Amino acid sequence: MRKLICFLSISFFLSSFCFINAQDSFEDLPENYKTRHAIYDYQENELTNTDSIPEFASKANPLKITGTVFLSDGVTPAKDVILYINQANERGQYKLKKQHDKRYVYHRGWVKTDADGKYTFYTFVPGKERRSNDFKKIHLVIKEPNRVDINGFDLIFDNDPLLTKSCRRKIAKNGLDNILKLEKEETIAVAIKDIVLDDQRIEYAKN
Repeated sequence: MRKLICFLSISFFLSSFCFINAQDSFEDLPENYKTRHAIYDYQENELTNTDSIPEFASKANPLKITGTVFLSDGVTPAKDVILYINQANERGQYKLKKQHDKRYVYHRGWVKTDADGKYTFYTFVPGKERRSNDFKKIHLVIKEPNRVDINGFDLIFDNDPLLTKSCRRKIAKNGLDNILKLEKEETIAVAIKDIVLDDQRIEYAKN
């Protein structure tokens, strides 16, 4: 019988696979651009509260993740919060590309919450590697305005067969809220995921 282990960890192992979008030449790049996290590699004047992951429209299992980001009181909407996601493709593989000698995960996107704290990502359900016992997951990173630190956790799927009762109990015991429950709306699955700042832990659950 497989032993299921849920443990805390940060999902920033992909931080070196980042995309430089804001600069067009080496002269415009900051000194730390190769080592900084991908959440900073956006173009400020293009950020809105909605983004589509590359190849979203062509995938067999399109997914809309939407919700509201709240301040720590759980009531007040948090505006101008940057959310960054990246994920594997439908085969569970991370498609990598390179620009300015820096690799990045191709399936990624950024949004900035509006005045009502609203955000939306159009993406697709990722796969998992055939030999892996890990969950299907989407890596989420959060950057609050006027703060230098970033927070992150993995979004996993309620219908994942690896998400057993034992793991659900452990997630609930730790007060985590990282499970996406999908509802079908016409041709797309929709997951509503609200986020409360400071109450979200950096987490990674797997077996």
